Amino acid sequence: MGELRVRSVLVTGANRGIGLGLVRHLLGLPNPPEWVFAACRDPKGQRAQELQNLASKHPNLVIVPLEVTEPASIKAAAASVGERLKNSGLNLLINNAGISHYKSFDSNTQEDMAQVYATNTIGPLLLSQAFLPLLKKAAQGSPGSGLSCSKAAIINMSSYAGSIQDIYLWEYGQAISYRCSKAALNMLTKCQSLSYREHGILCAAFHPGWVQTDMGSSAEMKPPVTVDESVGGMLKVMSSLSEKDTGTFLDREGKVLPW
Repeated sequence: MGELRVRSVLVTGANRGIGLGLVRHLLGLPNPPEWVFAACRDPKGQRAQELQNLASKHPNLVIVPLEVTEPASIKAAAASVGERLKNSGLNLLINNAGISHYKSFDSNTQEDMAQVYATNTIGPLLLSQAFLPLLKKAAQGSPGSGLSCSKAAIINMSSYAGSIQDIYLWEYGQAISYRCSKAALNMLTKCQSLSYREHGILCAAFHPGWVQTDMGSSAEMKPPVTVDESVGGMLKVMSSLSEKDTGTFLDREGKVLPW
């Protein structure tokens, strides 16, 4: 596996955790993208301070306001990114924004399930639809007939917790709404891969590992994987993806995981 080479990339949920780690690693590549779009809910807020600091040092980093559960916000983000890219299109869309409710089966509510699905499953669907014209433009402008992340790709940040075959970390937390949303996201990824192959767009889902983030950590146990380990591994795998990998569910080492 080599180094990921991509002209433009957009990362959602980019103000903390894995999203912020992706932005840092992309900017630190020997050949960084010409454009890194970091999307988050409140670009000027305190929780985006680290992102703001990065943007002050890297002219190729553009912070984009985005609420992934609001169609108007998604449409505005796509228009803003399109204006910056002009005629070149977007090479890589990383749907990373996600939320979870760590509740037992019996305590889950309709509101819990709806809120988590809106962010983790419906958001990536709406984003792929809104950014499809820019992804298609990037694919059309890339030579060759194969698929790759350098050409045009959608990467959905899923979780092994969404595997129906292997119920990952059940003893740690049931997290029903989160598991269901990620299982649905995996199916969405498969459907995207079938729908978008003809447009030259690769689609894959990733399990980043159990990562030391605000969402992944707890008072009882420290997750075994650092953000840098997770992000570094995933970017290496992304650099090697081809048409044979579209529609797959992978971990940060490139291993295909059971659905």
